[in-house]
Amino acid sequence: MLQNVASIQPITTNRPTLASKVKSALATAMQQHTVRKTVICKGIGIHSGADVTLKIKPTAADAGFIFVRTDLTANNRVPARWDTVIDTSMCTKIANNEGVSVSTIEHLMAAFRAVGIHNALIEIDGPEVPIMDGSSIEFIRAIQQGGGIKPLSKPLKQIRILKPIHVLQDKGQAWLLPANESRISIYFDGFGRFSTSWTFDYFPEEDDFTTLLSEARTFGFLEDGNKLRAMGLARGASLGNTIVIDEDQIMNDGGLRYEDEFVRHKILDAYGDLMLAGVRLIGHFHGHNSGHGLNNQILRALFDDLDAWTYA
Repeated sequence: MLQNVASIQPITTNRPTLASKVKSALATAMQQHTVRKTVICKGIGIHSGADVTLKIKPTAADAGFIFVRTDLTANNRVPARWDTVIDTSMCTKIANNEGVSVSTIEHLMAAFRAVGIHNALIEIDGPEVPIMDGSSIEFIRAIQQGGGIKPLSKPLKQIRILKPIHVLQDKGQAWLLPANESRISIYFDGFGRFSTSWTFDYFPEEDDFTTLLSEARTFGFLEDGNKLRAMGLARGASLGNTIVIDEDQIMNDGGLRYEDEFVRHKILDAYGDLMLAGVRLIGHFHGHNSGHGLNNQILRALFDDLDAWTYA
């Protein structure tokens, strides 16, 4: 299966002058960052359908990402790390030792990766991050409009992948491979005529993610959505925040934002899930029909093997 990595061709894009942009960013790229000031996002939970207010607040270097359930008065802090993930069936869900949880964190975490935030206190008045439009773009815009990012005094934590890590789940599999840069590639072939594959080589710049990935929305089948509603789930799902597929038809007005929007969203999810490593990974993540489960499994496998990585 590893031959697939070489056979997938990178997408060609008209990126702004990357060399000049990378050069100008190097002065702060290796520092930790937080938000410059409090950012507020309001929306609904995709499963509960309840209104949610989320506040992203500045915090100190090395604090990482801490969710605070403001609807609770005790044991309400939930660290966002690979080892606090308790469920990956329909989203990424984290919980603390007392069982207090926050779900659907992946799109917000991907937004943090996009704009270069490594530490934040996230106050939320319910158990579910608002779905917004089903992508990361609204979180990114809120952070940018709220003043952007603030450099902190400590260097960015990084680890380098030293040897291949491979995990399997159902029809999917994923690898972490040694590489000289941070890279994600996904092969996805799940939807008949919508089958596609796509490779994205990520540069440490906000514009690449924002232009190519951030607006890719979550997706699902109409039939599955009806079943979930019967179970009391997906109450907040709509054509305004989810690509809905009915057999081989896209039900959303305007169709897809990109011809390969499904696989772009898979990459977005992977960026969000891999942020739970708590460090920048220097290596190549390759997924074949991968999802939240494999994204978390590969981090657990990585940190279980002390010979597979080193601090960079």
